[in-house]
Amino acid sequence: MPNPTSVLKRLLLGRPFRSDRLHHTLLPKRIALPVFASDALSSVAYAPAEILLTLSAAGAAAFLYSPWIALAVAVVMVTVVASYRQNVHAYPSGGGDYEVATVNLGSKFGLTVASALLVDYVLTVAVSISSGVDALGDMIGYVGEHKVGAAVALIALVTAMNLRGIREAGTAFAIPTYAFMVAVGGMIVVGVWRIFISGDELRAPSADMTIKPEHGLYVGAGFAFVFLLVRAFSSGCAALTGVEAISNGVPAFKPPKSRNAATTLLLLGSISIAMMAGIILLARETKLQYVECFQVNPAIGCTESQIEGAAPFTKQPTVTAQLAETVFGDFRFGYFVVLTMTALILVLAANTAFNGFPVLGSILAQDRFLPRQLHTRGDRLAFSNGIVFLAAAAAVLVVAFRAETTKLIQLYIVGVFVSFTLSQTGMIRHWNRLLRTERDPGVRAKMKRSRAINTFGMILTGFVLILVLVTKFTKGAWISIAAMAVIYALMVAIRKHYDRVARELEPTEEKPILPARNHAIVLVSKLHMPTLRALAYAKASRPDTLTALTVNVDTADTRHIQDEWDRRGISLPLTVIDSPYREITRPIIEYVKRRREDAPRDIVTVYIPEYVVGHWWENLLHNQSALRLKARLLFEPGVMVTSVPWQLSSTASKNLDRFDRRTSLGPTRGERSDDVSVR
Repeated sequence: MPNPTSVLKRLLLGRPFRSDRLHHTLLPKRIALPVFASDALSSVAYAPAEILLTLSAAGAAAFLYSPWIALAVAVVMVTVVASYRQNVHAYPSGGGDYEVATVNLGSKFGLTVASALLVDYVLTVAVSISSGVDALGDMIGYVGEHKVGAAVALIALVTAMNLRGIREAGTAFAIPTYAFMVAVGGMIVVGVWRIFISGDELRAPSADMTIKPEHGLYVGAGFAFVFLLVRAFSSGCAALTGVEAISNGVPAFKPPKSRNAATTLLLLGSISIAMMAGIILLARETKLQYVECFQVNPAIGCTESQIEGAAPFTKQPTVTAQLAETVFGDFRFGYFVVLTMTALILVLAANTAFNGFPVLGSILAQDRFLPRQLHTRGDRLAFSNGIVFLAAAAAVLVVAFRAETTKLIQLYIVGVFVSFTLSQTGMIRHWNRLLRTERDPGVRAKMKRSRAINTFGMILTGFVLILVLVTKFTKGAWISIAAMAVIYALMVAIRKHYDRVARELEPTEEKPILPARNHAIVLVSKLHMPTLRALAYAKASRPDTLTALTVNVDTADTRHIQDEWDRRGISLPLTVIDSPYREITRPIIEYVKRRREDAPRDIVTVYIPEYVVGHWWENLLHNQSALRLKARLLFEPGVMVTSVPWQLSSTASKNLDRFDRRTSLGPTRGERSDDVSVR
């Protein structure tokens, strides 16, 4: 009868793949774009909103600066995309920023980048899912009322899809991602047509609201207003998250891997910039206004509405929802398509992290900076352990921050700009090293162009990193920095542990010293079939001495064992040790220690009869003493522990007795007990 757990696993994940099918999981560009670009593309759904939300602190007049801030973000995006196109050609192995920094700047910088990326990937899932729940809440009121539960459920769903394999997940996510591009692109085209060609006067639902500037903040208010613009720019730079995922995922592309990855990067940058610029343009032309404290809710720290006359606990629709309603008007189908696709892309944006985090985790595990379990692939050739770990960490964040996008996004972009800056610095050193040996003028000119791109990228991303740290440190960015420090220290500790273990296990030039004698001890709790089998197996190993040992916990039980022992005529004497405090483990440990005290070169082999059960609940009823004994004996030097299994009838469906029938170490279940001869 099949195991129900295995059946459920096959239904959810599908049949396992052979290792030689790995090349079938590689992605063409049309699938790689939605797989790796969904995070960056989804940023157009919340990056413009973050820009407007920050500017709202200075009143409605500050929204006039939104196009210039969007332009600055676009410049950074172009620079980063151009820089990463150099990366994927120079380092196509999949290490991405971590490999670039490690090779060119050293292990410490590589670990800094790795810790930043690991934090960023976890936040990508948390922010994307939370934003998706916000968008779904605009359409389904129940989701908006149960944001945390909905977010955790969506994380579980995306996790299950990724566990089925990268290609399967990419195929499933491709249609919604392309549909999002068409829906938002169509909304922008229709909006631009109606405003600039048809001459329609489009006004967003929030256009007529009066925004109260925060105390002391207004357009032109000196340093405070400049600082506000800088904050808005740093918030808008959330649009760049996810760009680095392609450089980490180059091995997942079909050949030629580097060229396909670079082309996908170019498509990603072009589409993201066009969509973000279009949304900002429509927001300005429709006089859209978006504020943080429209919803009067003590849970998010709002004590009064920033909109004059707003009703308490009134929820303002998202920027995309307002634009879709304004552009499509009475054409409700278009409105619902945009909202549905936006919600889907925000949820699916988490897929970028589910592809980047496990690959990076596998590389770090291979370098012994993370547990080795993260290096192995699962049944579907995906890095299953990394996927599950990422999902668990993101779920914890979602619960801790109650799925509030505005709170989570403050933690978000610190890590990605740390990796951007160090990666570009590493690429500069990469080109400098190659230029020292390259003599071909054409190749040198190409290298110098690449170095110039990376130099400009380093300066720009470094500047943005400083702005992000200054403007967002007290808003929650310090949490990301602290998390990066903890992960860095943890990876260093893991590497030290693996190095220490490797040194201890390294073979020496000395020849191994054979043990002088082998003392076998068979533990006897009852005289039943498992005990007889253990005695037969121990005798077959031909030890120098053989002892049958029982602990006297109950005098009547011990006397019964002795009587049965004598009745069966077993020539091997039964050794009984007293336990006045009714302990079992301690007397056995002390007995074993005494056997080695007189002869340190001797070894002691302890044979423990054990039941093998077929159901999980049976484990609770058997073998508890054996487990404690084994755990304790493993710490004793010179002691070998051997489990002698006896299969109970409940294991019949698991076919565990096939091997046993072919051995002569004693009978299995159903065979006659007098076939065992220990005399």
